[in-house]
Amino acid sequence: MTELPPILTATQVGKHYGQTAALADIDMNLALGESLAIMGPSGSGKTTLLHCLAGIIAPDSGTIRLQPTDRNPAAEITSLKESGRTALRREVFGFVFQQGLLLPELSAVDNVALAAMLAGMSRQEATAHARGWLQRLGLATHMGRRIGQLSGGQAQRVAIARAQVTQPVVTFADEPTGALDSHTSAEVLSELLASTTGRGSTLVVVTHDETVAARCSRIVRLADGRIVSDTGRRVEAR
Repeated sequence: MTELPPILTATQVGKHYGQTAALADIDMNLALGESLAIMGPSGSGKTTLLHCLAGIIAPDSGTIRLQPTDRNPAAEITSLKESGRTALRREVFGFVFQQGLLLPELSAVDNVALAAMLAGMSRQEATAHARGWLQRLGLATHMGRRIGQLSGGQAQRVAIARAQVTQPVVTFADEPTGALDSHTSAEVLSELLASTTGRGSTLVVVTHDETVAARCSRIVRLADGRIVSDTGRRVEAR
């Protein structure tokens, strides 16, 4: 198997909620340009792992390190203050969630442009980038519509555009196709893969859907907060 350099490295990561271990001594490397599906039964720690890797929550133990690229410096995420993790989530990471979490009072283009403006773009530049991504995702005639005027698949395409408008190094997706029918799910996943690994960045997907997982280059399965299997490309440790 091809060895790939990591973009994220987790070492002995643990997280507890009361007496329950949501994560127990997780070790894993995540490569730049790969797509990783995280699977497991409910309560296995899937979303907790994604949230720790993305800097949404801090683990109780262990370290998570972001490796440097031409877009970002190295960072030990677990030692950053909340302001530092917020900056990573805004400028280096992208997010797509099952319900989209879009702002219903804004149009599609304004939802996407807002993410770009929060990352430092001017309104004019952000709007131009937003329009470009929406056109790329087949929403050229829907840019001015509010989220409630879109279908579920269209809304998820807006969520993908919002996640990609800043050209993130890693995109995290939590059940991004969970609320969609099988045909729309396949289309949305194709667009998500094309907009992430298709341009050399990384995709991390939490999913219960074996069909979704099968289209990723690697599958990690969790049980009781531990990795029980890890299939796919070998990632060269640093």
